[in-house]
Amino acid sequence: MNGTNLFKIALRALANNKMRAFLTMLGIIIGVASVIAMLAIGQGSKRSIQAQISEMGSNMIMLHPGGDMRGGVRQDAGSMQTLKLADYEDLRNETNFLAAISPNVSSSGQLIAGNNNYPGSVSGVSIDYLEIRQLSVESGEMFTEQDIQTSAKVCVIGKTIADNLFPDADPIGQVMRLNQVPFRVVGVLKAKGYNSMGMDQDDVVLAPYTTVMKRLLAQTYLSGIFASALSEEMSDLATEEITEILRRNHKLKETDDDDFTIRTQEELSSMMNSTTDLMTMLLACIAGISLVVGGIGIMNIMYVSVTERTREIGLRMSVGARGIDILSQFLIEAILISITGGLIGVLLGCGAAWLVKALIHWPVYVQAWSVFLSFAVCTLTGIFFGWYPAKKAANLDPIEAIRYE
Repeated sequence: MNGTNLFKIALRALANNKMRAFLTMLGIIIGVASVIAMLAIGQGSKRSIQAQISEMGSNMIMLHPGGDMRGGVRQDAGSMQTLKLADYEDLRNETNFLAAISPNVSSSGQLIAGNNNYPGSVSGVSIDYLEIRQLSVESGEMFTEQDIQTSAKVCVIGKTIADNLFPDADPIGQVMRLNQVPFRVVGVLKAKGYNSMGMDQDDVVLAPYTTVMKRLLAQTYLSGIFASALSEEMSDLATEEITEILRRNHKLKETDDDDFTIRTQEELSSMMNSTTDLMTMLLACIAGISLVVGGIGIMNIMYVSVTERTREIGLRMSVGARGIDILSQFLIEAILISITGGLIGVLLGCGAAWLVKALIHWPVYVQAWSVFLSFAVCTLTGIFFGWYPAKKAANLDPIEAIRYE
C-alpha cells in the first residue's frame, strides 16, 4: 500500500472522530503555545535588562574603597578613605585601556529653590562622567574643566530635579541650594527614565568634584571612581591595569589584600542574564510538562482507536495489508494530530505573546528557534507516543482480530 493511500485512510479516520481528534490535540496545542509564550516573555525580559544595562554603560568599571581590618575589627568599606585624588590622576594619565574616567563624591540633603524643595544629593564628578554613564545634556551645557579647577558652584540637573524645583520656569541660570551652598544650574540632562532595578535615572545633580569635596564635604578622599573601558572586551584588561596602579599607589605587598573593590557592568550583566535564563528555563520546563501530558493523551486515544478498530485491522491484513502498512497508518494518524496541534499551538503562542505585549506592556521577544524547537518536540512527541499503539496494531493476529467483538 502506497503512502498516499495510507495518508488518505489516516485522514479519513481522524475526520470520522473530529471531536476526539481535537481533544487529543488540545494538550499539544496548550503545550506548544505555553512554551513559545513563556520563552518569549523570558527572552523579552532578558533583552530589556541588557538594553538598560547598556544604557548605563556596558563597559563601565566602578571602583570603591574596600573593607579593612583594624584592631581585629572589620571596618565598613563606606567609611574607608583609601581612594585619593592622586589615584584618579594616575589612572587618568597612565592607563591604556580606559576611554574615560571620573572621580565620584556625593553629598545628600534637601535641595531648595525658591519655595520648592526636594530630597536629593549632589554628585561630584568630572566631565567624563557623561560619557561613562551615557548621559547627554538636553538644554544648556555641561560645566567645564575651568569650573573644576576653580571649584565653581555650578551644576547640571536631571529632569526629575528640574520638574520638582523649577516646575514653572526654565532651570538654566536658576539657583538651587544644598546645605546653604548655592549652585547655579547650567544644564539639564536628557531624560532616561527608570532602570531595570526601579531607580530613577533622572533624579540626579552633577557638580564639579572639587566643588563638592571642598564646599560641601570638606574632605580630600573619594567615595569612588567611575571609568569606562575602550570596549566591553577590554574590561578585564582595564581591571588588571587599574589593580596594578592602585596597589602600587597604596604600597600594598604581594601578600596584602586589595584595599579597594572593582566591579564591572559585565559582572552585573552576567548575574542578571543567569537569573533570567534560569527563570526562562523554569517557565519553559513547566510549560513543557503539558507537551508530555499531550503526548500521553495521544497514546491513550491511539490505544482506544486500535481497540475499536481491531476488526478493521484484521480485515485489512487478511486482504494483503502488511504489518508495516498498519504501523504506518496509525503512526501517520498520531503525527497528523501532533503536527496540526503544533501549528495551532504556534499561532496561539505567538498571539499570546503579542497580547501580553499589547495589553500588559511586558517586554516579549519571540525567537525563531523557540518556535522550531517547540514544533519539533511536538512532532517527536507524536511519533514517540504514537509508535507503541501503532506497533501493537501491526502485531495483531489477523484471525484473532477478525473474530474480535
